[in-house]
Amino acid sequence: MSVPALDVGKTVDGVDPSWWSWDGAHGGYSAALALTAARDHLVDLGEEPRPVRTLSTHFLAPVDQRPLHFAAHAPRTGRRAAVSTFTGRQGVEAALTGTALFGQGGSGPAYSAWPMPPVPGPEGCGPIGLPQELAPFARHLEIRPATGARPLGGGERAELVAWIRFADGRPLDAEAVVILTDALPPALFAVWTSPRPVPTAELTVHFTDALDAGPVDGWALVRMRTEHAGSGWAIDDSAVWSGDGRLLALAQQARIIQPTVRDGAEGGRHA
Repeated sequence: MSVPALDVGKTVDGVDPSWWSWDGAHGGYSAALALTAARDHLVDLGEEPRPVRTLSTHFLAPVDQRPLHFAAHAPRTGRRAAVSTFTGRQGVEAALTGTALFGQGGSGPAYSAWPMPPVPGPEGCGPIGLPQELAPFARHLEIRPATGARPLGGGERAELVAWIRFADGRPLDAEAVVILTDALPPALFAVWTSPRPVPTAELTVHFTDALDAGPVDGWALVRMRTEHAGSGWAIDDSAVWSGDGRLLALAQQARIIQPTVRDGAEGGRHA
């Protein structure tokens, strides 16, 4: 059915600096906050909760410690699916905007072309720490590379694969999975030997039905790879699997490749 556009407010007091990366809040974390605001908006309209199917977020400016106010509206809801559009503002300026699609599950054929890569389990992989000055948010995660590729390792392939779990033991709900799609450094870091800001301009996450029954516990395997880079832009794809091999989400993001790290004024939103 059609519903009138309804502007509603949800304010986040401010993103803790421990969730920052480069000069602002981690992009995946900010997108996860937007997902919660979009879902809450539909509940406020009286809609039955439905699993999220797609979240698309455009980042307009780094999110800082100021209160982040979300406004959302639903241009249309239906029997099977509903859409909520959102904008997050700090002061009078928009910091991010996007759309979330929610859809009820049903019967249908099953198929997946994205099996989990054959890598050692997390118990067989050693931990790695990302530089705190570049990625403070990493303190919330335990990251164990599952292949020989390492950030700033000067490899030949722009791909990083790692087991990741949250340090506080939180289960993998949709918001957590959004964070994980953006938790690894840009895949170009696998071929570079020195860092530079590569902020995300847009992040789209497609969720599978693996989360329809509820959150998943334990480790997730995350793969990040660069599909193309040129003219100061890069396209990164990421995939997230549960510990038992179920695909949880696929994501793609457009990144801006900045020329170098500016001393004391890194220009990237997150790494």
